[in-house]
Amino acid sequence: MAEHTEVFIIGAGAAGLMCAITAGQRSRRVILVDHANRIGKKILMSGGGHCNFTNTTVSAQHYLSANRHFVKSALARYTPEHFIALVQKHQIAFHEKESGQLFCDQSSKQIVAMLEQECVATGHVKIRTQCSLLSCRKEDGIFHMETSQGAFTAESLVIATGGLSIPSLGATGLGYQLGRQFGHSVQTTRPGLVPLTFTGRPLEQWRGLAGVSLATVETRLQKQRFRAGLLFTHRGLSGPAILQISSFWQEGNPLDIQLLPETDLSAHLLRQKKRQPQLSLKNALSELLPKSLAQHLSEQYPLQQNLGNYTDAELVSLAPQLQNWSVLPSGSEGYRKAEVTLGGIDTSQLSSSSMESQLVSGLYFIGEVVDVTGWLGGYNFQWAWASGHAAGMQV
Repeated sequence: MAEHTEVFIIGAGAAGLMCAITAGQRSRRVILVDHANRIGKKILMSGGGHCNFTNTTVSAQHYLSANRHFVKSALARYTPEHFIALVQKHQIAFHEKESGQLFCDQSSKQIVAMLEQECVATGHVKIRTQCSLLSCRKEDGIFHMETSQGAFTAESLVIATGGLSIPSLGATGLGYQLGRQFGHSVQTTRPGLVPLTFTGRPLEQWRGLAGVSLATVETRLQKQRFRAGLLFTHRGLSGPAILQISSFWQEGNPLDIQLLPETDLSAHLLRQKKRQPQLSLKNALSELLPKSLAQHLSEQYPLQQNLGNYTDAELVSLAPQLQNWSVLPSGSEGYRKAEVTLGGIDTSQLSSSSMESQLVSGLYFIGEVVDVTGWLGGYNFQWAWASGHAAGMQV
C-alpha cells in the first residue's frame, strides 16, 4: 500500500531542503527523497568546501532567464538577511570575500548539517536517500510516485532535482523529463559558469602557461563586463572572470580580455623608461605580470630591447596591444565542470510568487531546474533558498 504524505519533494539539494524546512514549519507532512547516498552533495563541494552560501547584494540583474523579472517576487520575500540569520542561529562562523560573497570559515558540512537539523526540528519532515523515482502520475487530484523504496501519494509534488551540471555528483535530466511529462516547456539548456577551451594556435601558444593566474582581468562580451581573476589551464582559460562571462558566451562569439584593467600600462612604461632606460621591456612587464606571461608576450612581440630604445610614441602604441586580447574560444569544458545549468523549466508557465505550475495544480518547480541562473558569487544558492521558501509557503 502506498505511503501518503501531504508534500513529496524530489531532490535533497539546497532548494529541496529549504522547501522541506519551510513546509514542515507550517506543519505540512513532507517526504524528501534523493537518489544519492547523502543530501546536499553540491552544497558540500561548493566554494572549495567552504560554501559560498549567499551574497550580500542580490537583485534581478544578477540572474539570467528568458523572463528577467521572474526572480523578483521570491527574492524579495526571502532575502540574504534571512539566510544569514539562520546561519547565525546555528553559530556558524563565516566571512565575506570580494563583491559581497559569504563563505563558511570552516566547512560546507556545517550548512548541510544546519539544514538537516532544521528539517528534523519541524517534526514533520522525513528524508530518504538512495531513493530513485521510477514513475510519477497525477490521478484524481493526487500525485502517485513509484520509487525504489516503495509507492507514495501526495497532494503536492515539488521538483527540486537541479540541473545537468557536474554529473559526477549524480546530476540527471529527470527534472526536465518530469516537466515535459506534465506539459511544461523547457528552455534550451547549456553549461554555465564553466571554463572555456581553445584549439589550434591559441592553445599551442598558451600551453606553457597552464597554472599561471592573474588576480584581476576584465572580460568583455557585448555589454557584459566582469573584473575578477583569470587562470590559464591545459585546455584554455578559467578563473572567476572567465566563469562569469561564460554564461553569456555562445559558440562563435569572440571574447575580449583586458590584462591589468586597473593599470595605465602606457604611463607605467613611460615612467620606467625615464627611471631605468636600460631595463628591458620584458622585465618592465614582469613587474606587473607573472614572469612566464611576460616571457610569453616577449615571444609574441619584439620586446627584447631596452625601454630606452623605444620612442615614447612606440611605447604608447604598444601598450594596448599587450594589454587587450581578442580571443575566440572553441568551446567549453561542458557539464563536467560547469557549476550551473543555463535554461530549464519555462518560467512563463510558473507562478513567480509560489513556483506552482500554471498547468498542473499542486506541481512545483524550484532551484536550478527552473530557467533561472545566477552569476558566480552565491547568487545561485540564494535563488535556491528563495524559490524553495516560496514553494514551501504554498504547498
